[in-house]
Amino acid sequence: MDNDIKYSNSVWGVPLFFVLSLWVVYWLQIRFDYDFIENGIYPRTFSGLQGVIFSPFIHADLSHLYNNSLPLFVLLAALQFFYAKESTAIIVLGILFSGLGTWLIGRSSYHIGASGLIYVLFSYIFFKGILSKYYRLVALSLTVIMVYGGMVWYVFPKVDEVVSWEGHLAGLITGLILAFIKKTPEHQKIIKYDWERPEYDPSGDKFMQRFDENGNFVNLPIPEPVPEEYFYSNWNVNYELVENKKNESEAEF
Repeated sequence: MDNDIKYSNSVWGVPLFFVLSLWVVYWLQIRFDYDFIENGIYPRTFSGLQGVIFSPFIHADLSHLYNNSLPLFVLLAALQFFYAKESTAIIVLGILFSGLGTWLIGRSSYHIGASGLIYVLFSYIFFKGILSKYYRLVALSLTVIMVYGGMVWYVFPKVDEVVSWEGHLAGLITGLILAFIKKTPEHQKIIKYDWERPEYDPSGDKFMQRFDENGNFVNLPIPEPVPEEYFYSNWNVNYELVENKKNESEAEF
């Protein structure tokens, strides 16, 4: 299990590339005076569907971009280190489904920014670690909730009218669903003993039968002797007695 959690250059390379792409898009926006905001998610309109793909890369101002960059880098690095095999699928599915969720429930306004993906990563890492019951991943979940637990408040309306709480809520729900449906067998606990199996029945265990309901050692009951069974037949058997004669060789002349 520990062999599936190891460092590689992608642990920092993937987050760095992703975050740099956000800064490049913002640089293009201010350098050439582009207005990418209209490429964000506009709920329940056909043209607004383009934002499902583009909105994570679009930010309103430098403060918006900066506030998203650091948590995005940290959470992507954690995802790449602890869930390397699932990272690409989580990122792609997280962007798609959190964007679609925002498109369905969002207010009639443009929703932009990578915060939806941040909530996907936060939710997935937290819930997957708890579900795995593996000590390293549980520790990661507790660390994430300690550092970024305050983000949960921003999935509720009226907390901050400026932010897209709909995008945050859609990201949180998406991460939770992915944590349940995305299987990670490499992080499952290896079963060594029969009593660790979910179908284990202690009543059929010879060792456990040595203890009563209070945990006291008792002797097994002496098994009752099993009566021997004989075979009976209705067929009549006739015996013929044959005189025992010795085969003596005759003298030869």
